[in-house]
Amino acid sequence: MGSNVKGGNTNRPGLLQQCRSAHGPSFSGQYCQVFLRQGTVQYFVGICVPDSCGEEEVQILVLYDRLRFGQMSLVPPLPSILVNQSTQEMIMTHCLPQTIAPDASDVTCLFVCCVMVAVPLAASLFTAIIRWQRNREVNPTVESSPLSAGLNLYGALNTNNSSGSEVNSSTSEENDTTSSTRPCFPRSCVFGCLQAFSLQNTSQGVFSTSSSVPGGGYSSLNGIRVLSLLWIICGHSAQFPVINNLDNYKNWRKTVESSPVHVLTISGPVFLAVDTFLLLGGLLSARSLLGAINRAEDKLSPSLVANYLFRRVKRIQPLHLFIMCLTIGLISLVQWGPYWFPFIDTLMDCKTYWWANLLLISNLLPVHEICIPWTWYLSLDFQCYATTPLLVYFYRLNKGVFVVVAGGLLMMTTVASAVITALMHLPVFQPSTMTSENYVLYYYVKPYTRYGPFLIGILTGIYLTTKKEQLLKQKWKAALGWFCCLSLMALVVGLAYVLRETPHRPSLPHALYQGLHRPMWALAVSWIILACEEGYGGFIKRLLSLSFWVPLSNISFACYLIHPVFIIAYIGLQETPIHYSDINFMYLFLGHLMLTLVVSYMLTVLVEKPYLLLKSSSV
Repeated sequence: MGSNVKGGNTNRPGLLQQCRSAHGPSFSGQYCQVFLRQGTVQYFVGICVPDSCGEEEVQILVLYDRLRFGQMSLVPPLPSILVNQSTQEMIMTHCLPQTIAPDASDVTCLFVCCVMVAVPLAASLFTAIIRWQRNREVNPTVESSPLSAGLNLYGALNTNNSSGSEVNSSTSEENDTTSSTRPCFPRSCVFGCLQAFSLQNTSQGVFSTSSSVPGGGYSSLNGIRVLSLLWIICGHSAQFPVINNLDNYKNWRKTVESSPVHVLTISGPVFLAVDTFLLLGGLLSARSLLGAINRAEDKLSPSLVANYLFRRVKRIQPLHLFIMCLTIGLISLVQWGPYWFPFIDTLMDCKTYWWANLLLISNLLPVHEICIPWTWYLSLDFQCYATTPLLVYFYRLNKGVFVVVAGGLLMMTTVASAVITALMHLPVFQPSTMTSENYVLYYYVKPYTRYGPFLIGILTGIYLTTKKEQLLKQKWKAALGWFCCLSLMALVVGLAYVLRETPHRPSLPHALYQGLHRPMWALAVSWIILACEEGYGGFIKRLLSLSFWVPLSNISFACYLIHPVFIIAYIGLQETPIHYSDINFMYLFLGHLMLTLVVSYMLTVLVEKPYLLLKSSSV
């Protein structure tokens, strides 16, 4: 039994490496775990048995209490001072394998990852040869080799596009145009694809400090996006250890529940930064579609909508599927420590429900069946994104109808959240939500409860794109708006601490807060964007519009997808539990962040951007 059991350190992992270092004449040590439930407490005990023992045999030894040292049981119950129930109930036993045995699906995933990385590298080499061929002096009387002839043909095909490598560096799909494309010959198509995949092209503009927002303007969005991303990474850096292997959970919970400062990690309202992302997604989707309509001679045609949705799929799916394959392959190749269980669950979910990620409907599954759990947001985002053409259609058809439809949708998502909270007795406060399975299962990942911020983003985007004059013309109105905005944000955060207790019966305050707090947060952020755009942002606009944010914004999508991989890998390789302290968690966050930024740059230029740069004329 470890220290601070009363503070939550109930697991008894032992020492994995000490077990495996034990060797007999015909056997070696094998590390196994017995998962037990005693009253309301679940925990595991690490035991060391010969590697000739199977899991079923270990289970029998535990059930018949044969694992003893003298008269002392090696799997003793928790003392009565900690839990009233003295009877142990065995959940399962598991022995950690000492060899790596990937199956066909694991090998397939690793192969896909290798191909997706190898193609840009090969294209980069080919492009470098082409540029070398262009730059060297060629004697026209010398007969060209087949390679030179191919390279010269490539140069001829691109004579009228000498700046072809200077492609738009933005990582947003809104940069695509609906202009007609010219047909290409098969060889020129291949060369065009290779050029799109080459690092010489994909790396351009990633570190640029010019605005990454298509069409210019909205400079504050870069700062908002990056700060929201940092908030999410910070929260996950705390959340994952808390769920899996913290040795002083009760001390951590008491600390974060008592101080609103910890809202920056995992306390208070649940991940409001996600609602900020939904708001930005709605704003940019409306602006993108309205821009495409203007370029298409003011026509909202089915083909334009299909192209609009296809660009979104092309934007998110290549990197999404790469991360899915990478995670599956990583799980199969690494020998995990005692805190392995979240990874095996993820692996089994991926091998069963991978198709839901492919179809972008994973958030509609029960949460314990989602492959790569943090990718639920991509499914939600695409489902919300698909509603933008319908709302824009109603806006163009009749403003009155549009107001009724938008108001009805906002009311429906608010009421749905409130009713589900009341009927399920859901909490509204972290960390209480972490122990409520129904919170995630019925509320947190569903489109009918999370649509409000995206809808507000659509409304904001339509207004900013179509407005004829400024809304704010007097400083007192701007000052009043800022006061209301900041007061609303403080109210959203503060009320979560007032309502920290989980209701045991339908609670009207909890239901109203759950239904309103996310739309209210999105409304406050939309005011910040509006005020910054109309010249009333002051030092906040200067902060959010710093050129420093732009390169980070360019790799933000890769950062979101890859950072949990580093966090779960760190946790899964631990042999002892992690101890909570503010300084420990700060260093964990900074370490995960630095690894995330470096690898995200590589993923952006190798996996994400090549597919964005592919044009219809090249494929």
